[in-house]
Amino acid sequence: MDFGLSEQQAGLQAAARKFARAELPDLARRLEREDQPVSHEMLRRFGELGFLGINLPEEYGGMGLGHLEALLVLEEFAQISVAVAFPVFEALTGPVRTIAQFGSDALKARIIPEVIRGEKIVAVAMSEPDAGTALTDLTTSARIDGDEIAINGTKRWSSGAGHSDYYITYCRFSDATGPISGAKGIGAVLVEKDAAGISFGQREEMMGFRGIPSADIFLDNVRVPKGNLIVGAGGFSQLMSAFGLERCGNATMGLGLAAAALEDALAYTQERTAFGKPIVEFQAVQMMLAEMAMQVDAARLLIWRAAVNSADGLPSIYESSVAKCFSNEMVRNVTQLGVQVMGGYGYSKQYPMEQRLRDGFAWGIAGGTTDVQKTNIAAALVGRRFDQRR
Repeated sequence: MDFGLSEQQAGLQAAARKFARAELPDLARRLEREDQPVSHEMLRRFGELGFLGINLPEEYGGMGLGHLEALLVLEEFAQISVAVAFPVFEALTGPVRTIAQFGSDALKARIIPEVIRGEKIVAVAMSEPDAGTALTDLTTSARIDGDEIAINGTKRWSSGAGHSDYYITYCRFSDATGPISGAKGIGAVLVEKDAAGISFGQREEMMGFRGIPSADIFLDNVRVPKGNLIVGAGGFSQLMSAFGLERCGNATMGLGLAAAALEDALAYTQERTAFGKPIVEFQAVQMMLAEMAMQVDAARLLIWRAAVNSADGLPSIYESSVAKCFSNEMVRNVTQLGVQVMGGYGYSKQYPMEQRLRDGFAWGIAGGTTDVQKTNIAAALVGRRFDQRR
């Protein structure tokens, strides 16, 4: 078992690090200050350099590499900020992968090259006012009408809402008798931002995630071509299987924040003096640094394991849930220690440490809460799913 990176992987990681650290820190601070997303101009730069197609098929303009390579790149961007990393996350581990995994050949050929070139952004519209963790309660309806699909409903907590160009919209389909109940009725349809009948609510104001717009999406008899169907009724388990990779991406976003917190804490404690010596000389500080390092390394290994062991192109529920849950809790602990070890400077908005603390907390809510991950883990251990409705 080799825990080292190949020459190609190390080179890709180094290239991503060089670009991210040379060109993105000032942008990241501006996005945080102005609460604006990465511009389409910068997105195209990401695309030109290949960062939006690492693990996407070569036939569509991607590199065709593995998920580990994609996560190596994502971590380097996330070390700068989640806002600058978010387009990479969406392309390599998020909704674009759903299209790559389950979309028709025509849909893949139309959408994926645009994403890889940095011309378009794909977001997911899944949660609703009364359906989040209990996703099978969703009520957004989809009715196939000839060569079109008519969609009605409201979506909430859609990251990228109003800014992204496409939305993978989870819907409840109908048959001749009416809406199909439970998970069997759920599928997903691609909806364009400029489709007639789609509108967006007021921008949410978050504790963190500045630079990643979120808003309600209102779908009022939105009609899209039947070819925009990604997964029809009965495909809910397929859609959920794609979340194995999304969980690894989520975990890597937290990992990037924590790794950057550790790096800054190490530098600060060797420069900052108290009682006539660098504060790294104090055992209490050493204990905090060691705790941060242990947790960061453990999270990285769990994420890499899930990525390397991917079967049929997707990480397992068990390994991806373990990685996500551990990383979600880890980033909260590590960024908190980062603030503590830097004292007033860690708490000041002049430095990025307090931002990491705020951004880090969100990953244990987004993409399935830590509590849900633990039920996934327990279900995998005992070999059966638990019915949360009884």
